[in-house]
Amino acid sequence: MGNQAALDELMPLVYGELHRLAAAYLRRERPDHTLQSTALVHEAFLKLVNQREVEWRNRAHFYGIAAQMIRRILVDYARSHHAEKRGSGAVKLALDEALAVPQQNTDLDLLGLNDALERLAEMDPRQNRIVELRFFAGLSIEETAEVMQLSPATIKREWNSARAWLFRELSRNPPNGG
Repeated sequence: MGNQAALDELMPLVYGELHRLAAAYLRRERPDHTLQSTALVHEAFLKLVNQREVEWRNRAHFYGIAAQMIRRILVDYARSHHAEKRGSGAVKLALDEALAVPQQNTDLDLLGLNDALERLAEMDPRQNRIVELRFFAGLSIEETAEVMQLSPATIKREWNSARAWLFRELSRNPPNGG
């Protein structure tokens, strides 16, 4: 129960930051996206409140868990949106500099990214976690290093490797199997 009280105290302090992260993430979405940042933050918060087994270690740990929640919410939303359209196309996100190989500007299919991240998790769980923290939670190299208890140099090296691997995977498996 103390964990719940700590979360209740923490929420007013982190709400603004979560909202900023959600808004920044949704700006990379397609223009006609209907999910709003406030709804994304509220849904993530509800999921965070229900995390009874988590022992919050610090601010960075909280944002790491929030990244997983945001990813799950966005993937679930993309799946339901895709199902509503009955296969009319993949939900696209702008591939920002956080994930793109330099000088590339392309669109990213969120469901394709999720599938690629699941494959990456099987190969290299650490790199998968780094992508979640950097891409979905918007953590810096230093914040990611703090969450994962690794050096910033290791995070940067693993981040670059994961980005390159994901770019190759997503290039090989374009949306709609094209």
